[in-house]
Amino acid sequence: MAIKKMKAMTNGTRHMSKIVNKELDMVRPEKSLTVPLKSAYGRDNYGHRTARNRQKGHKRLYRLIDFKRNKLDIPARVASIEYDPNRTANIALLFYADGEKRYILAPKGLKKGDVVMAGSNAEVKPGNAMKLKDMPVGTQIHNLELQIGRGGQLVRSAGTAARLMAKEGTYCHVELPSGEVRLIHKECMATIGEVGNSEHQLVNIGKAGRNRHMGRRPHVRGSVMNPVDHPHGGGEGRTPVGRKGPVTPWGKPTLGYKTRGKKSSDKFIVRRRNQK
Repeated sequence: MAIKKMKAMTNGTRHMSKIVNKELDMVRPEKSLTVPLKSAYGRDNYGHRTARNRQKGHKRLYRLIDFKRNKLDIPARVASIEYDPNRTANIALLFYADGEKRYILAPKGLKKGDVVMAGSNAEVKPGNAMKLKDMPVGTQIHNLELQIGRGGQLVRSAGTAARLMAKEGTYCHVELPSGEVRLIHKECMATIGEVGNSEHQLVNIGKAGRNRHMGRRPHVRGSVMNPVDHPHGGGEGRTPVGRKGPVTPWGKPTLGYKTRGKKSSDKFIVRRRNQK
């Protein structure tokens, strides 16, 4: 896998780069594991716009990913490593010994033809899944459950990995990619290894049209608007915010203003991500 910088044939390709991964299989997605994706493009079920600067983007199919990894003690062969337009990570198509097919997140080092398995009898190697209680301390993990049986909710983006730090009673100490240390129940499932496609963060989009394909509309700064459109607007030349702090178009504080309230899950946080 490598980052290829485009030649400056046009203004759009002058700084553009893309990932060249020869391990990806150029195949159509498994039809039984795809569903139509109707983009909400920033609107709720009433059609009201709830998020700005969003659009539909390019048409695509949604791949059904097995985040639960609840097919225990049945080996599966990796049939292909595929691109997924709905996420930053690549995905792997598994053919189980009983004939079932499933998609999982492709961890770093997983190749076509490898055999993976989920369960307490599985080896500690990338792609295998097991409960936290069955893993050795210090293991790198991803696709981590927060609640038993709900499926992986944490550490799913490209190049991320958490680390199992300690086991204490019914809970395990897990260090997340942000630096936060959190208590996770020992019966929760996780997948061994680091999520692949770590070079994703190094890609330079290069032109506005590529952003539009991903469903992102232009974002205009408030300071260049008129006062009728934004609290930061107006003034002769470049002017400061002119009030206590930066705000949203509707006057709510932003950029560092804490909005998180007290949650019942706060008691499971051992160390916050911004603590030194």
